Amino acid sequence: MKYPFPGMNPWLENPLLWHDVHQHLVIALQEDLAPRLRPRYFIGTETHTYITIPDAPRGTRYPDLMVIERGGAPALGGTTMLTESPHLEVQIRDDPLEESYLVVRLVPSGEIVTVLEVLSHSNKQRNRDREKYVAKREEFFDAAISFVEIDLLRAGEPMPYTEAADDADYRILVRQRAHRWRLKLYPFNVPQSMPIFPLPLLPDDQEPLVNLNELLAGVYERAGYDLILNYDAPPVPPLNETDAAWANELLKKVTM
Repeated sequence: MKYPFPGMNPWLENPLLWHDVHQHLVIALQEDLAPRLRPRYFIGTETHTYITIPDAPRGTRYPDLMVIERGGAPALGGTTMLTESPHLEVQIRDDPLEESYLVVRLVPSGEIVTVLEVLSHSNKQRNRDREKYVAKREEFFDAAISFVEIDLLRAGEPMPYTEAADDADYRILVRQRAHRWRLKLYPFNVPQSMPIFPLPLLPDDQEPLVNLNELLAGVYERAGYDLILNYDAPPVPPLNETDAAWANELLKKVTM
């Protein structure tokens, strides 16, 4: 199935799938922008490390148990030497999760010009991962660095400085280094296409346009998400009544 939505696909927001979508989308952004930024700029990936993912059951990120010992040693019971039944001893794992973001650097100095983030569920829930992300975000805001933040998740709280679009389903925040305290906010909702926006660079340089609709549609088809998404069940989180009716009608048309 080709990508069925004009904008964001709500079924891709499921916490059990989003990490995979996130990684694919970051790579797609890098591959799309790299040839258009060269030779003046290089765009590469760096990573945040998170410990928890809210709303995702344990074990949906990495295996959650690790065998640390095999039991069966003798044990004394009264005057009789007993053998303990064979067993495994396991330890709960809380492996860190790494998620990529993009950094545009000036060639050949390596100066950071722009940081581009795609939000995860960890960013949007009130926990230590969000606090860590917001602190790093503030460092970018305090520095002479342009910043782009793409929020394609309805779940969780909007990030600071996006309060003006609190009633929107999704948001794209763009901050140019030349206008440190003036932000561009692109809000949009489930039935709408994702806004096309320019990637901020140094003054007087041509800024390439970012078309998330095309990139996400390409990710969807290359990754084969249509094979695992159950459009007969509501997305996670569920849509409101109006958007659910719209989405169901759209899906009927594309599957006929």
